[in-house]
Amino acid sequence: MEGLPGEREWQSLGTGGRRENLSSLVQAAPAARGAVPPPPLPRSAWCWAAFEGFRNPGVVLITIYVFMPYYVQAVAATPVEGQALVARAGQIAGWAVALTAPLMGMVVDRLGPRKPGLTLVVAGMIPLFWALWFVTPGGPVTPAMVMAIIVGKSILFAWSEVLHNALLVPAAHGQVSRTSGLGLALGNATSVAFLLFVLLAFSLPGQVDWPFVPAQPLFGVDQAAYEPARLTGPIVAVSLAIGLALILWGVPDAPATGERLGSALKKGFADLTAMLRELKTEREAAKFLAARMLYVDGKTAILLFSGVLAAGTMGWKTLEMLAYGIILSILAVAGGLLAGRLDSRLGPRNAVLLEIAVTAVALLCLLGTRPDMAGWIPVSTLPLHDGPMFRTPAELAFIGFAGVSAISITAAYASSRTLLTVLVRPERAGTFFGLYALSGTATMWLGPMLVAWGTIASGSQQGGFATVLALLLAGFALLLTVKVPRHH
Repeated sequence: MEGLPGEREWQSLGTGGRRENLSSLVQAAPAARGAVPPPPLPRSAWCWAAFEGFRNPGVVLITIYVFMPYYVQAVAATPVEGQALVARAGQIAGWAVALTAPLMGMVVDRLGPRKPGLTLVVAGMIPLFWALWFVTPGGPVTPAMVMAIIVGKSILFAWSEVLHNALLVPAAHGQVSRTSGLGLALGNATSVAFLLFVLLAFSLPGQVDWPFVPAQPLFGVDQAAYEPARLTGPIVAVSLAIGLALILWGVPDAPATGERLGSALKKGFADLTAMLRELKTEREAAKFLAARMLYVDGKTAILLFSGVLAAGTMGWKTLEMLAYGIILSILAVAGGLLAGRLDSRLGPRNAVLLEIAVTAVALLCLLGTRPDMAGWIPVSTLPLHDGPMFRTPAELAFIGFAGVSAISITAAYASSRTLLTVLVRPERAGTFFGLYALSGTATMWLGPMLVAWGTIASGSQQGGFATVLALLLAGFALLLTVKVPRHH
């Protein structure tokens, strides 16, 4: 998935915005010149991109597809209570990130060195991810402790995004677009590889008689004790350590500016205020950023909690969730490819409107899917085949609706970036991509808050997800008022 949500759309102001801007504006240049092929990427660029590859499994394995669904389905008292806890943790973390990440991007740019801060942040994340191994049904880790772990790792993860993005320019040596794209590619590829590894090494053994699958889980892993799901925490912890080692070894740091922290905070706040004042000069872009803030919150909430919904509603365990994650990760790639075609045929604004509408319809169908119902239509609960997973009509329908949602969400992320380039003059693009990144963090708590409120108020997982429709529809309505310049 592009950035795997929840994370790519949470980029910080300044550093994250600059990365999006450069990637968008530079990517077509080599083809336009069409003469000399680009030089090989330097070691520093590969090390920078590898960190993204080794960090992204923290989203895919833990938040979306494996650990959080395991917690909701097997550890929490009920799936409803589990979903409410995860949503509340996301809400609290979202508040903290919204208050700190934008200013952090500005301050880091003024101070200079990024690697010491990144080292501290990753060192804080590693024990939090490792602690997930000890989360067992009826075990010593209480729900309050689980919430604290989720909040802490989510805040630190967002901060690592800020500091990592701030290292892009010194790492890329003039090849920013290619390095940024390589990071995205490695993030997706590594996440899928980790999902496949856990599936083939720990979850499928003993379930199928396939020649390429071991007869028993490797390393004596106990499926009955939920160890395949719990292992994802230590796996991500080790992965983060490897990524940090590569950054420290191969990526040059920015030189120190001599600015003191107090002065950097004061001037960074002034920079942030000045950037917000720019909204007065570009009315259509301002309306678009407000609309994006709403519909992206909704789409991110779907990505973050779709695995939780699947585990609680369909009763899927780690085996099914791993396969589900692999399928959706692959389908999401199609969304990024589809976005370019839709932008060309419909225009980026109409493309985003279509992508929001498709996401809303897919979400409605997901809310109406349970073991005896597919998209609000009653279906048989008898298996259609004798395979190890996804045997009933409802399960196949759930995957289909979720797949359409993943494609449309990824496409909307890509089309939204294109739309901003249409709405602002090229000389203003840097400032507005900073605001674009800010709009991804300012209300990132809103989706989890609505999911938590809806889950508690309705006493059902579907009721929690239904509140996300309000964000999608509000963003859609506001985007309808945005006028694209005539020359586009």
